[in-house]
Amino acid sequence: MTDIRSSFARQGLVRPRDGQVLGGVCAGIGRRLGLTPWTTRLLFVLVLMVLPGSQLLVYPVLWILMPTEDAATAAAAPATCSAA
Repeated sequence: MTDIRSSFARQGLVRPRDGQVLGGVCAGIGRRLGLTPWTTRLLFVLVLMVLPGSQLLVYPVLWILMPTEDAATAAAAPATCSAA
């Protein structure tokens, strides 16, 4: 699962701390695609109305797999260790 999260983080698909309503999945996808979070949420609901059910399974899976913004930046930062 760490490989999936690091892959998402490299692609810029992370859940931001600001702008999230439930889990931050739509805000993260919107940020990655260059859309506002509310536009992404509206598109999510519209797709849910056209193809009912599938998004209700995808959202929790993405919530689990997408790293938070803080975790992604901490993993990307090189570990510093001082030898004294």
